[in-house]
Amino acid sequence: MNQNATLNVDIAEIEKFAGHATQWWDEQGPLKTLHQINPTRVQWIKKYANLSGAQVLDVGCGGGILSEAVAREGANVTALDLADDSILVAREHAKSGGLDIQYQTVAVESWAENYAGTYQVITCMELLEHVPDPASIIHACAQLLAPGGIVFFSTINRNLKARAQTIFAAEYLLKWIPKGTHQYEAFIKPSELSAMSRESG
Repeated sequence: MNQNATLNVDIAEIEKFAGHATQWWDEQGPLKTLHQINPTRVQWIKKYANLSGAQVLDVGCGGGILSEAVAREGANVTALDLADDSILVAREHAKSGGLDIQYQTVAVESWAENYAGTYQVITCMELLEHVPDPASIIHACAQLLAPGGIVFFSTINRNLKARAQTIFAAEYLLKWIPKGTHQYEAFIKPSELSAMSRESG
């Protein structure tokens, strides 16, 4: 596996989330919104995929909030992130909860070189708006899917409503998430996500 290939990563974004590494599991901390939306994410996934015994890949797993929830549904979970500090926190938290999750500090594009066609379910939540080339992530996920598998993407729509709610309200007015978490120009319209998905098959 070529982990030294040019990475599809914004170092500033990695450092931003690594700076919150010790707070991933503080449900009242700066990442509390992720804890609040996690049950909705899991129900959405379960609506379309049987997680029991499934091989699941969580791309951009952060501290493991979604990874753990999916593992508790009976899935065999591998989780990827490029922030070493977040992966360390995720491993320790899973261990303390008796969960066997395979956390790896590696880019999904590199992972796809050796594990194509492996996963029945792939999740990629709130990552695409934080990378320079979201199409590259989508393409790697398509490669990693087993026949008949399903991938779940969640990102933020680039429109004025999302800008007002996600940046102005959530970051600056209500302070639900840290200031500077999102950049409006990196948001992705549904039509753009659909086009990138179609191009990746």
